[in-house]
Amino acid sequence: MSGHSKWSTIKRKKGALDAKRSKIFSKIIKDITVAVKEGTPDPDSNPRLRLALANAKGANMPKDNIQRAISKASDKDAAALTETTYEGYGSNGIAIFIEATTDNVQRTVANVRSIFNKYNGSLGTNGSLSFIFDRKGVFTIPVANVKNRDDFELEVIDAGAEDLSEDDGFFTITTVLENFGSMMKKLEEMKIEPESAELQRIPKTTMKLDKDAGIRLLKMIDFFEDDDDVTAVFHNLEVTDEMMNEL
Repeated sequence: MSGHSKWSTIKRKKGALDAKRSKIFSKIIKDITVAVKEGTPDPDSNPRLRLALANAKGANMPKDNIQRAISKASDKDAAALTETTYEGYGSNGIAIFIEATTDNVQRTVANVRSIFNKYNGSLGTNGSLSFIFDRKGVFTIPVANVKNRDDFELEVIDAGAEDLSEDDGFFTITTVLENFGSMMKKLEEMKIEPESAELQRIPKTTMKLDKDAGIRLLKMIDFFEDDDDVTAVFHNLEVTDEMMNEL
């Protein structure tokens, strides 16, 4: 398994251990809202909304919740949301990249800075971590959703898969940023539903910490993820099984 696939697999497993399903739904609702505001409420003519709805289905989000989110986002008086990012370092030099969607940027940056300060980290300037992370398309597909494994592998490689791995009942497909759309289209053509399809920031290399320092860093990550405005957190810590067991 390649490094970035291993990182994505660990991220998925950590998410599976997280009981805060409402946080996942909240992120999807924000994705739906931004997609509708940028385009239309019709997924057939709005690729970003189509992707958000696919992720909603993969997360088993109730249809009523999805429809309410679309209807609310279609209201011209609905609050505008801004997508923003923050970059910084943990106390041990671990790079941390945060994505957020907010209706109050001042509140969000204050919360993010407060968490960095609490854990002896530092909030940096945007662009300072561009040399550490690559933006990749990551598709997580239950093995049970694939009827013919050989055909599946050939098709996704032809569609631009950079890496394909299997672990714990899931396929993970990684693509370069430019092939994200074509891979999504290929899966739709094959009638294969991913559990999730998203753009992630994958570290080019990871850093090792001892167990205690790693757990402190992961607790810091949890505080970021608990913030209602934060939609994703990426880092370059090499997460070990020992750390995962402690969590």
